[in-house]
Amino acid sequence: MRDTAEPSIAFIGVGSNVEPERNIVSALERLRDMTHVTGSSAFYRTEPIGRPDQPWFINGVWRIDTTLNPTQIRSELLRPIEEALGRRRCDDKFALRTIDLDLLLYDDLVTDGLPHADLTRPFVCVPLRELLDDARDIEPGLRARILALLPPKREASQPGELLYAFTSQLGQMLTS
Repeated sequence: MRDTAEPSIAFIGVGSNVEPERNIVSALERLRDMTHVTGSSAFYRTEPIGRPDQPWFINGVWRIDTTLNPTQIRSELLRPIEEALGRRRCDDKFALRTIDLDLLLYDDLVTDGLPHADLTRPFVCVPLRELLDDARDIEPGLRARILALLPPKREASQPGELLYAFTSQLGQMLTS
């Protein structure tokens, strides 16, 4: 990990299968009000895991540059946004989600809960790799260490249907 005086790079997994276009846009607006969002991956329509009868998800990944630590990111950024958008956590890990925001990576930190267990899932690793491939501002050594935490590119299958217009809309939100 880098000097704590410098902002750290964190990647946030994003998903919703309850009014996903509205909830993901709202989550990005709220996150932008709270921290510096520096990247948005492509977003994909993906099949629900564990509950084929549920609506399909829309998933992607956002990058933030932050001075918050992982615990603060979860408690001060992600959980408040989820709660504001009606997410209710329960024991059913396959429950419907208005919004699901997960801290996937924090620099190259490997500790309890990081990297996130879903890094092996295509709906996480493919968009995350897209952001890393486009991130020329990340120090090369750190970038290489982060990439080493992901499954090899050749092992990652297509996560689902690429949503071009929605991806473009979210990208434009970061430049306006």
